[in-house]
Amino acid sequence: MVEVWKQTAGTDYERIFNPKKIAIVGVSQEGIGFGAGIFNSLRLIGFEGQIFLVNPKGGSLNGETIHRSVEAIPGDIDFAIIAVVARAVPEVLDACRRKGAAGAEIFSSGFKELGTEEGLALEREIVAAAAKGIRVIGPNCFGIYCPKSGLTVLPGPDLSRETGPVAFSSQSGGMAVDFANAGKSVGLKFSKVVSFGNGADLREAELLEYFRDDPETGIIAMYIEGIQDGDRFFAALKRTSAKKPVIVNKGGLSAAGSRAVRSHTASMGGRREIWHSILRQANAVQVGDMSEMVQACLAFTLLPARSFRNVTVVGGGGALGVAAADLAEIHGVQIPAFADSLARRIDDLLPRPGSSPGNPVDVANPFVPPKTLKEILRLAATDERIDLQIFTSLIHHYKNMAKMLGKPIKEVTPYRELADVFREVMADTGKPIVVILSNPKSGLDHLDVVEMFADARHAFIERGIPVFGSLKEGLRALEHVNIYYERKRS
Repeated sequence: MVEVWKQTAGTDYERIFNPKKIAIVGVSQEGIGFGAGIFNSLRLIGFEGQIFLVNPKGGSLNGETIHRSVEAIPGDIDFAIIAVVARAVPEVLDACRRKGAAGAEIFSSGFKELGTEEGLALEREIVAAAAKGIRVIGPNCFGIYCPKSGLTVLPGPDLSRETGPVAFSSQSGGMAVDFANAGKSVGLKFSKVVSFGNGADLREAELLEYFRDDPETGIIAMYIEGIQDGDRFFAALKRTSAKKPVIVNKGGLSAAGSRAVRSHTASMGGRREIWHSILRQANAVQVGDMSEMVQACLAFTLLPARSFRNVTVVGGGGALGVAAADLAEIHGVQIPAFADSLARRIDDLLPRPGSSPGNPVDVANPFVPPKTLKEILRLAATDERIDLQIFTSLIHHYKNMAKMLGKPIKEVTPYRELADVFREVMADTGKPIVVILSNPKSGLDHLDVVEMFADARHAFIERGIPVFGSLKEGLRALEHVNIYYERKRS
């Protein structure tokens, strides 16, 4: 245990996440394969440091010289990306260490995940090489995405260069890529994403310890298949969640899932009830899949650091109000009825017929002007019990108005004005607003609506307003926030 902590303290994370000189070992001049793929991805995303390519055959790729060995690279390097056959990895890794690399990510597979003696022996050689003074991410991984430096996972040339508070560590390379893309699509911004695969060296517990003290990280998400040191992981999880939200998606909790993770990264799935207990004791947020993890991260990113047990629900459609009331109860949220005096004041603003001034507030008409909605939300916020307001949007109905006016839907729908109005209400009342953008018009004949929804989501999130695709998603994310901060406080 002492030796492990000593290695952690000596890790040069700055050169790993923000390298100036990278070697990519295993690049073919035909431009096919992981090595060439990551080289092109780094250039496309805008990595500005030096990249040295290595292949024993030499040659060139896109005008860049391919060196015949790591030793042939002029000067030292900060970081290495290794994509060679498994049997060649230990020797290449040691050469990168001698070149001064602080760390290396190993794309190559063919190690302990195979379950063969040869694979296990090769992975032991990687561990031995790492112990000499180079940190290893992998093998069997897709590497690191760090927007600040321009490092990217494979394939990830189109990920954002905007940095943000969310860090993600994953045993699955595909999950890392998908989470980074899914997060980008809903407005998440990342500090670092690490796919560590088999985790021969750097893995979940140590990354938790790093992210806990990383000033660029405010929220930590994890996809875990198995852990190496249970005591260290639990201690790291508990310490970290006391400081920052930690959101965990644990794979392999079913019998079939456990078999799958053994063949994926040679990990043990573990019993469901044990994991539930561990995560609860550590006050980590447990989610069931990637979608729920994205939504939880969004809520933690944009909502103030406290719980929200009493809410208003404002929007069109009586059935939406009924659904909101039912779902709120499931997720531990209350929708308290307004006092008669407040309900009458709200009623004076509502269109007729079909509206209802209670809580939920049914505005009945999808075309209620933003200024009217502004006043309704202002009044609703005067109820001292209310912690947060939820607006259920029906802006897809503007498609019909756009047709009648002969204009594109984006020109007709007032989503930017709504976003400005909601930001103003939040600033004046001190109570956050969550927007539900549910779109039943998502077929090929409504691609203009889909595009408008994407623009609307961006407009709200740009103004600090979280957006969810359904009431269920929004209330479930809110429940995670509530439970985390209430447990942390107690």
